[in-house]
Amino acid sequence: MKVSVDDDACRGHGVCLATCPEVFDLSDGGYAVTLVSEVPSQHENAVRDAAANCPERAITVV
Repeated sequence: MKVSVDDDACRGHGVCLATCPEVFDLSDGGYAVTLVSEVPSQHENAVRDAAANCPERAITVV
């Protein structure tokens, strides 16, 4: 599973970081970034939850 964050859509709410800090972080500017290119299987459900709960729908899971 891969995950990405749309830099233009993200507004830095931090829901993803709160949901899965093993995969997401906030940049110095306060916007979401991914920490891994491939999501470890044990975090897949949390990443899906983060994507579903992102207020801006800025997270894409493939």
